Amino acid sequence: MSLHPSLFAPVRLGRHTLKNRIVLPPLTRQRAGQPGDVATDLMASYYRQRASAGLIITEGTQIEPRGKGYAWTPGIHDAAQIAGWRKVTEAVHAEGGIIFAQLWHVGRVSHAALQPDGGAPVAPSAIRAARVKAFIETGPGAGTLVEPSLPRALSVAEIGELVALYAQAARNAMAAGFDGVEIHAANGYLVNQFISAHANHRSDEYGGSLQNRLRFLREIVQAVGEVVGPERLGVRFTPLFSSTDEDRVYIGLVEDDPHQTYLEAIAVLERAGVGYLSIAEADWDKAPELPLAFRHAVRAAFSGKILYAGRYTAEKGARLVEAGLADLIAFGRPFIANPDLPERIARGWPLNPLDATTLYGGAEAGFTDYPRHAPTITEGEPA
Repeated sequence: MSLHPSLFAPVRLGRHTLKNRIVLPPLTRQRAGQPGDVATDLMASYYRQRASAGLIITEGTQIEPRGKGYAWTPGIHDAAQIAGWRKVTEAVHAEGGIIFAQLWHVGRVSHAALQPDGGAPVAPSAIRAARVKAFIETGPGAGTLVEPSLPRALSVAEIGELVALYAQAARNAMAAGFDGVEIHAANGYLVNQFISAHANHRSDEYGGSLQNRLRFLREIVQAVGEVVGPERLGVRFTPLFSSTDEDRVYIGLVEDDPHQTYLEAIAVLERAGVGYLSIAEADWDKAPELPLAFRHAVRAAFSGKILYAGRYTAEKGARLVEAGLADLIAFGRPFIANPDLPERIARGWPLNPLDATTLYGGAEAGFTDYPRHAPTITEGEPA
């Protein structure tokens, strides 16, 4: 018998049966092979080590060259990148795991140094991103955080081209052997920029009213769903109800009415038959809880699977599952430091500490060298 049995009950997600409710969420690690932002053998090892998760969602992988906001993040828009990701999916599948690719475009959270031909980043409106940094390479294996460049506003024709790029990235993910894809519509990146009244000052059909600001999301969900099947599609949001001034903390934009904004966004997913909704909560120190009324409204509005992430303990996650408010719980930093996290949770084993200095960039250290638990002779199945 395991501890927290609600986290270990299998659950159906579209055509897949997940072996547990524990998820490895998207976690930027900045270790893609250079040049070319290609997933590597080392990345395949990292994901393979964590294949005991019920579901793995990859780090954000940019759908096109303009979608990059951080040096050394992987892409999924050319043949070499597809081949690199195929090594990852094969490694995870060999261990019986299920893995989705997160499709990412940072929009305005970028810098000219990261853009093709040094151009301006693209965005719904020409409004510079504040309180967030891009990361540029300054030399081999070296880089620095920088203020994002002033973006340029996309034309309507270019928005249509971007929708097609999302669909193509989904095709590429299927060619790479992924079991599904997640649209990154959170954290102040491109899709979130269209949704947010703070970042979207357009006066055409993609701006103004909330329904217009949700148009880009609707079109991407439809286009990607047509490629992979809506049951193999997830969408991630960050419905923040408050913000923080802490340095280097940025998980999105706080709307004037976040409850209404995100219930309308979730309605888009419900109408499309999307397989799961991922909600990333505020995760800074002493961050407020997501309102319970919002959690209940989400459950009432969405009939697919609901995934929550944000400094969860096993106890807190199990309570949310047992209350019927969540189907899946993501553990980010604990899963980085504990490749065997599900077994540690089930058996009540202690967790490895995280080395925060090795989160971004580098090689094996802090990536694939965290040990699995070696039980002592007195440790065994919990009573």
